[in-house]
Amino acid sequence: MTEFIHSFVKNEVFLKLALAALGGLVIGLERELKGKPLGLKTCLVVSLVSCLLTVVSYESAYLYSKPYSRPMDPGRIPSYVVSGIGFLGAGVILRKGNEAISGLTTASLVLASASIGIAVGSGFYIEAFTAIFFIILGVKLIPQLFERMGPQKLKEKEVRVKLSVEKTTDLTSLLKGIKEKKLGVKRVKIKEESEDIVLYCNVTTVKHTYTTDIYYELKSLQGVIQVEAESLG
Repeated sequence: MTEFIHSFVKNEVFLKLALAALGGLVIGLERELKGKPLGLKTCLVVSLVSCLLTVVSYESAYLYSKPYSRPMDPGRIPSYVVSGIGFLGAGVILRKGNEAISGLTTASLVLASASIGIAVGSGFYIEAFTAIFFIILGVKLIPQLFERMGPQKLKEKEVRVKLSVEKTTDLTSLLKGIKEKKLGVKRVKIKEESEDIVLYCNVTTVKHTYTTDIYYELKSLQGVIQVEAESLG
């Protein structure tokens, strides 16, 4: 028992686990505040367990290489951790009915939590928390900066719309009418039905515009019978 406690203190196991938990907590908190499926608890557990398995891997390689008279790879278990996290990350990547893909950032941050745990478990404390700093900077602060000062493309919001219009409506004039309301139009698809014409397109506008405002603007156009609008961002 004394030997175990000595080894525990000597190898800073408690400190490593505590720092890994803190790192996972910081990353998970950002996802939790955005209401994502894998949030605070998941990232904390992933980081903590990754750290634990890394410590076990390195310690077992040191302890059992002599009795077995052969060198053991200390990075073997961490490499399996990275592979296993891929399955967890894939579970949160979703393809929506509107063909938009979501969950990529959450999946990458779960992998980041595992990486932080492995780095701390290996004793790279400064590297781990430098990575956390740049992760939060890249996910939280830089996008906000780009929204204010970056290219126009990053300041746009895209909304998928479906317009039911009268058959007598001039569709070219309709599209011009949309642009006159300072709305961009992309990916136009037209389908003729028995009673009316259905026009599918993506409308772009300023990032902080409400989807309801776009709905009312389109609804006011001449010849438009019905409007469906869905935000893609």
